[in-house]
Amino acid sequence: MQGIDAIFYIIVLIASIVLHEVAHGYVAYAMGDRTALRAGRLTLNPLVHLEWFGSIILPLVLVLSGTGLVLGWAKPVPYDPGQFRNVRWGTFAVAIAGVVVNFFLAIIFGLLFRFAPSLGFSATIQSFFLTIVIVNIVLGVFNLVPIPPLDGSKVLFSLLPPSYGHILATLERYSLPLIIFFVFFGWKIIQPVIYFLFTLITSVSL
Repeated sequence: MQGIDAIFYIIVLIASIVLHEVAHGYVAYAMGDRTALRAGRLTLNPLVHLEWFGSIILPLVLVLSGTGLVLGWAKPVPYDPGQFRNVRWGTFAVAIAGVVVNFFLAIIFGLLFRFAPSLGFSATIQSFFLTIVIVNIVLGVFNLVPIPPLDGSKVLFSLLPPSYGHILATLERYSLPLIIFFVFFGWKIIQPVIYFLFTLITSVSL
């Protein structure tokens, strides 16, 4: 990944991360919790959501290393499950909201890519559509990995009995090294899922 492609990829990544986080906040608000609103997180201003390591340093390292994989995350949107009308399902809904937004964006731009020739879009625009699709599929699948603070951990443990809470606490204690390890060594686990979804949505094979 070089030049303008890398720059556009990172711009799409940041925009997609911001939409992902705002979705968390709005669903929490809809569930009765105003924590994200009071924290000023119901905004599309990227400066409010981004954090140095997950949003800037890691994507740049991955671009410069030439791995072909560029991903990241933002500061988790704060929420108070105690304010939800239903704690268990409220937690699940907030956790899954960001992933749903990412897959929704992937599907929308995948459809635009499929109909691009008949709509008169240039090859460059079609390439941009594909970038938006792959970025959002990667974010969606990556965030379903059950390592805190990724959404997959909240989705999983909201469905499990409370007695499993000690496992979540242990994972949270070692979350950063676990995520770094997964990014560099666990990529191959989710890679086939990403490729399958990309082909399903765009009809193009990676």
